[in-house]
Amino acid sequence: MSMHAEAEQTLGDFFNQLEIEKRASIHTIKSYQRDIKRLIGYCTDKAICHWTEVRQSDIRSHIANRHRQGIGSKSLQRELSAIRSFYNYLLKKRLADTNPAEHVQAPRQARKLPKTLDVDQISGLLEAGANSTLEIRDLAMFELFYSSGLRLSELTALNLDDLDLPDNSLIVRSGKGGKSRILPIGSKAVTAIENWLPERAKIALPPESAVFISTRGRRLGQRSVQLRLEQWCKKKAIAEHLHPHMLRHSFASHLLESSQDLRSVQELLGHSNISTTQIYTHLDFQHLSEVYDKAHPRAKKKS
Repeated sequence: MSMHAEAEQTLGDFFNQLEIEKRASIHTIKSYQRDIKRLIGYCTDKAICHWTEVRQSDIRSHIANRHRQGIGSKSLQRELSAIRSFYNYLLKKRLADTNPAEHVQAPRQARKLPKTLDVDQISGLLEAGANSTLEIRDLAMFELFYSSGLRLSELTALNLDDLDLPDNSLIVRSGKGGKSRILPIGSKAVTAIENWLPERAKIALPPESAVFISTRGRRLGQRSVQLRLEQWCKKKAIAEHLHPHMLRHSFASHLLESSQDLRSVQELLGHSNISTTQIYTHLDFQHLSEVYDKAHPRAKKKS
């Protein structure tokens, strides 16, 4: 037995509303479609034909099944979010009396600490020397990542008029959640960008406005930046396996370690919730713990 045709129609209306009224991204809509499809599979197995027949115990059971299949906490949180959104839509349309997913929580999972580089490793990476037009561009990108703590998407979206080099600042117009923020640019990054801009002018195709462009004169994509960092590490004999966000993580960790100013680091990173920034305090504590274990006379492990 499968979901009633009316239930399928209601689901279609929900996705139309997400796309048109809520202006949800294609990525979000496709994720929600997959998530609700899995719930439909559960309902079919349990001979549930209407959305109003789904109980809180069903949602708990469904999420528990998914957890047993090895699905991570973040994915389960998103699945619950999709189900809650759908039932909120049903409540609004008076097609349901309760939201069975409202008080169901995904199993908690230990938060992974982001990998960072220490100051010496960063220096080795950024002082390896640039020997070509592309390497001049790459060094400017990597300096800017570490200088300003940009996300990869923010770096590739950066346009020339977002930079204010005399003021040592830039504006991020397309941050996460559509939020913009103004960020300082360190002197090393300013110098690297100033070295890149004359090279950029030689290959840019008008009216391209991106700061970082390919040899074809068009905006550089996110995957290209990742590949260039990998290539940089290989060519410069840097042993660490790096990805662009490690430079952002290192920026946050080093700044917090020096300043102890969590709110300022939160603002610079563009985190809407300070709990996201607090992960770097755990990193900082982990570093302090390692120093303590090595240095304190009563903490040193017996050889």
